[in-house]
Amino acid sequence: MTQAQIIGWGHTVFGKSDHPDTESLMAEAVAQALAHAQIGAEDVDGIFAGVFNNGFSRQDFQGALVAMGDARFAHTPATRFENACATGSAALHGALDFIEAGRGRIALVVGAEKMTATPTAEVGDILLSASYRAEEADVEGGFAGLFGQIAQGYFQRYGDRSEELAMIAAKNHANGMANPYAHMRKDFGLAFCNTVSEKNPRVAGPLRRTDCSLVSDGAAVLVLADAETAANMPRAIGFRARTQANDIMALSRRDVLEFRGARMAWAKALEQAGVSLDDLSLVETHDCFTIAEMLEYEAMGLAEAGQGHRVIRDGVTQKTGRLPVNPSGGLKSKGHPIGATGVSMHVMAAMQLMNEAGDMQIDGAKLAGVFNMGGAAVANYVSVLERVK
Repeated sequence: MTQAQIIGWGHTVFGKSDHPDTESLMAEAVAQALAHAQIGAEDVDGIFAGVFNNGFSRQDFQGALVAMGDARFAHTPATRFENACATGSAALHGALDFIEAGRGRIALVVGAEKMTATPTAEVGDILLSASYRAEEADVEGGFAGLFGQIAQGYFQRYGDRSEELAMIAAKNHANGMANPYAHMRKDFGLAFCNTVSEKNPRVAGPLRRTDCSLVSDGAAVLVLADAETAANMPRAIGFRARTQANDIMALSRRDVLEFRGARMAWAKALEQAGVSLDDLSLVETHDCFTIAEMLEYEAMGLAEAGQGHRVIRDGVTQKTGRLPVNPSGGLKSKGHPIGATGVSMHVMAAMQLMNEAGDMQIDGAKLAGVFNMGGAAVANYVSVLERVK
């Protein structure tokens, strides 16, 4: 079986975009990706689009919108994927399967979301669709409310870790200063992130505004090719591992503080790659809320349950630490346009491995881990990437 590899990418600036819709966002990122990979539209055998939508736009059938932005794709097979906040990784896995099954040589993975044109109250309700509405639809504060409950449960079991959550927020905002694609390029510092104020109010439970990722617009694109094709391209990033593990959607039916699906996906990926965390140069992880990043420290194996606070306190995940986590600024600083997020995380990791990350660069990056999740650790994807060429 041929192995699919990343040969190029495109990425819009995340934030409040002048682009009116996903169609135009995708068109910008696709054009960048074709140029970066040095291919033409005629070389693409399949398009795999990840857009959550679910009410952000009345226009759906999002896979077909790629050709609306570039008519050269009018007859290229295109399929739309949705898997909550892991929508981008779901599209990526679809494209990887397509190439590795021998159905095509080159594929585009296109992730996008237009969120900021939707009123804030509606955004919260739309995002609640990534929860189990039969039980969780009335949670105060929407999806932030769910993670507020998770944070409160964590504090009750393991002690108040508000300051460590603020340290995670401060780290990611500091890292985001170096990311030209980031929505929020501002270094708030620990004191601001750890203080409830008019500019940093509580949002849900113990979570403050700085503990929550941003509502953003944006698009990101990966170009994949089979190994034979990639060998003749300027760059190639391979997948040492790629895994997915799910968990029960309803919070009432599991101990959400275990992040068990995430733990399983990480364990499978490290085994598949034949490496340990000590072999990774960096990780891009899904910090939709700071409590999520802390739980992910435990899920990936950096700390035992309830000890994630030690990881940030000891500086392990700082950019200069033993395992830099979110050198891009993560969702916290970069933004979280739902469908684009998983694709963007892989772009950020690939940039590091190709030494194309500019001021974000981790010196000598050899292996990168990516963790993207949908819902409260329901759909969990892990990739281990390495430079092939």
